Amino acid sequence: MKLNDELTNSIASVTEAAAIAAMPWVGKQDKNAADAAAVAAMRERLNSLNINGQIVIGEGEIDEAPMLYIGEPVGNGQGEKIEIAVDPIDGTRMVATGENNSLAILAAGFEGSFLQAPDMYMEKLVVGKKAAGVIDLNHCLEYNLDAIAQTLNKSLSQLTLAILDKPRHHDIIIDLRNRGINVITLPDGDVLASLYATMPNNPIDVMYGIGGAPEGVISAAIAKALGGDMQARLITRDIAKGNNATNREIAAQEISRCHNMGTDVNITLPLEILVRHQDVMFAATAITAGDLLSGVTEQSDYLRTHSLVINGSTHSLRYIENYHLR
Repeated sequence: MKLNDELTNSIASVTEAAAIAAMPWVGKQDKNAADAAAVAAMRERLNSLNINGQIVIGEGEIDEAPMLYIGEPVGNGQGEKIEIAVDPIDGTRMVATGENNSLAILAAGFEGSFLQAPDMYMEKLVVGKKAAGVIDLNHCLEYNLDAIAQTLNKSLSQLTLAILDKPRHHDIIIDLRNRGINVITLPDGDVLASLYATMPNNPIDVMYGIGGAPEGVISAAIAKALGGDMQARLITRDIAKGNNATNREIAAQEISRCHNMGTDVNITLPLEILVRHQDVMFAATAITAGDLLSGVTEQSDYLRTHSLVINGSTHSLRYIENYHLR
């Protein structure tokens, strides 16, 4: 079964709706309001589609924001059975502060495509097609970087790695730079870094770090569709955010929820477990302007959106510029 253009176009319209809804909140210092607007628009648009859909991994609990909840049915109940992994805004803080590179994103595939996991943290290692098959999170990061560099016929000083600029990564960033690796730090939004690591003529060799599991599954869909590679581990909150009583309590809940979903924490998840089928798609619409896509722009009689759609069935990337008349 293949994802045809009609289906991918209709699903891509969901991220357009979310980006348009979030746009009025750019720079308003209220990330939860922006996320709520994007969630509502995404839900409304999903429910208008001719699909029998279900949210299999959602976003919101980590950011204490509204979410499209795991297991939520979407669509009109007709048509194909579709699984959806959503992140209504990848970079809620960047929308709130008016920074570049915030995206509305989702991944979709047929029933049984995606890992089902709670909304928690995930360690991720992503590479492009040329380095596929050489990464292994059972080994340390240094081992993996040496293997990637050798496969790409590069020295470590020629490698470029992207990582979120978070306190949990501080020591890693220092160590990588001491080894001579080119490190690009991002304030938020590791899906964009995964895109850059896997797209043709990729400017980034590796994406590494601990971020959200929803973004991780969506990144895995990108890697699967473009022939790249990814491995991951679900990480409990006490490891990601600090070992205190509150985080330990949340960690215990996360472990229980993982077991209920048939997975576990701290085990290596290869790409074929994260995304089980080739026929998956990814869609992103920019909210704010960025390096890859221009943001939502407003004129008196229309709104303009700029989106990227990746289709694993056809191994294709398409940029879509749409004008939404008022």
